[in-house]
Amino acid sequence: MKTYDNFFLPVEDMAQAKAFYGEVLGLKTKFEFPDSGMAAYRVGQEEPAIILKDRKKFPDAKPTIWFEVEDVRTVYRQLREKGLVFLSEPFRIRTGWAAEFEDPFGNRLGITDYLT
Repeated sequence: MKTYDNFFLPVEDMAQAKAFYGEVLGLKTKFEFPDSGMAAYRVGQEEPAIILKDRKKFPDAKPTIWFEVEDVRTVYRQLREKGLVFLSEPFRIRTGWAAEFEDPFGNRLGITDYLT
């Protein structure tokens, strides 16, 4: 694991969530993908963002932390060999590849890369 990538938070009401993170907390918008049900906010000068996921588009969303790795498909195979069960096969995202899993306590985690 190289570094944190992003922090995903599910929300029931995207307009209310955007008002809270943008207006109340004063975070700057990093990007918005309304058709995909996501909006991201910068925290200071850090690259990792808080990404809000609309439960209308992602009904099974849970708070999730993603870690950046060199190559998701390689790390996916390595972790599976250690017995880790992933929620799905690696999948394409706008910036590369990702895969998610849960720790033994039900916390959702993921890995992502920037291999486009």
